[in-house]
Amino acid sequence: MRTAVLLSGKGETLQAIIDAQKCGHLHAHIACVISDRADTLGLERAQAAGIATAVIARAQYASKVAFEDALIVQLNAAKVELVVLAGFMRVLSVHFTQAFAGRILNIHPSLLPKFKGLNTHQRAIDAGETEHGTSVHFVDESLDGGPVILQAKVPIFPHDSADEVAQRVKQQERQIYPLVISWFAQGRLVQHNNSAVLDGKVLGAAGYASE
Repeated sequence: MRTAVLLSGKGETLQAIIDAQKCGHLHAHIACVISDRADTLGLERAQAAGIATAVIARAQYASKVAFEDALIVQLNAAKVELVVLAGFMRVLSVHFTQAFAGRILNIHPSLLPKFKGLNTHQRAIDAGETEHGTSVHFVDESLDGGPVILQAKVPIFPHDSADEVAQRVKQQERQIYPLVISWFAQGRLVQHNNSAVLDGKVLGAAGYASE
């Protein structure tokens, strides 16, 4: 399945996906990597892996719709069947999400619906949480919205820093995101009636991959 990865930064999540593809565990082909910034390590990672890249910067377009239209044109030109967000720091509108309805995945560093948005690790610590984690979900036009597919939990220990929690979360992200992408590419996972459906069964509550 031809897959595009959209990112804005270092590309650590992209690297995990590339590594899974190299090992034959991804069951999908990364057709292109698109960044909304030119100066990203993520683009360098993609180029080092021989993956086609493109930069589509929001500042180059007069409106969000025009920016998203440029993304859509690029994705369609690459014949992309699945869009994977990997640290893409843009909230996509219904204009984009409808163009790829049921074919956009994202990974968010919290146990959704808790802690949508940024700085999730510190916010979890400040809230006195004893566990935290990461969620892979289908994407809709809302911030970190859409049906959750799979979550992985990690503990928060007393006196943990946000960086320490982040490292535990990243370890889990490297495992579960390629897995979910593979489920989709194999036709096992679909979005139906605003629910995630795996092997014909509605995921009423997210599955968990424990640390």
